[in-house]
Amino acid sequence: MDTHKKPLIVITGPTASGKTRRAVDLARRIGAEIISADSRQIYRGMDIGTGKDLEEYSEIPVHLIDICPAGYKYNLYEFLRDFQTAKADIESRGKYVVLCGGTGLYVESVLKGVRLPEVPENPQLRRSLEGKSLEELTGILASMKNLHNTTDVDTAKRAIRAIEIQTYYNDHPDAALEAQPSPITDAVVVGVDIDRDSRRKRITQRLHSRLAEGMVDEVRRLLDSGIPADDLIYYGLEYKYMTLYLTGEMTYDEMVAGLEIAIHQFAKRQMTWFRGMEKRGFPIHWLPYDLPSETFTDEVIRLI
Repeated sequence: MDTHKKPLIVITGPTASGKTRRAVDLARRIGAEIISADSRQIYRGMDIGTGKDLEEYSEIPVHLIDICPAGYKYNLYEFLRDFQTAKADIESRGKYVVLCGGTGLYVESVLKGVRLPEVPENPQLRRSLEGKSLEELTGILASMKNLHNTTDVDTAKRAIRAIEIQTYYNDHPDAALEAQPSPITDAVVVGVDIDRDSRRKRITQRLHSRLAEGMVDEVRRLLDSGIPADDLIYYGLEYKYMTLYLTGEMTYDEMVAGLEIAIHQFAKRQMTWFRGMEKRGFPIHWLPYDLPSETFTDEVIRLI
């Protein structure tokens, strides 16, 4: 490894594993800045439900938090663009970059070096695809490329956009070449390892703590500010269940019980993603969630 080039450090793991505190401890020790890899903490006004815990960062600079208004639909293209901008800014000051978060798609896309050139809308193509079923759209896309990423075809809207992008690449070979991934080969990826029972206990405790902190009022304020209920439901988990409660579609007890189950399921899906990453060639160094702070940081520094 080039000793003059600082490797990217990734701190990841499932929800409620204590990633932020670990990233902050490390950043303080090695003179780093943190880039968030959390797909919901980018929204302003969505604080308690996304677990921003901004006070945890203390004096450590953190990037890609509170950069979009609530109600906006941020996407992978925007994340990769904003990540590269923040990374270049941090590195220009000679500091380490710590990418911290549990959104597996964001983390893996960074490590893969995924590049997504901006592709303009094609109104004529969109009109020609209107009214087609998701099955038909999936078939069209499958005839154009190998379908590795099922999120391309989880809705008709996404499938149409994926066809639009692939059509653009077919018509613009230079753009397709530019979109070829350039993997990061010197990254150090650390996972915060927490056993299932401890994770479940922490999720339950954290949920009740956030409810006591005013999570329902936070979502009520967002609704009162004019953000459509469907836009909040789109964000899932806390915002979905709080909105369903506030719009009268669930009782309070149903909301709490349903949300708790959904967060446990989400954590399980995160772990499935991380195990998949390892199989896809991205080694993760798992460190116990309950290691003393100094020991955890020492271990990460040894890996660097």
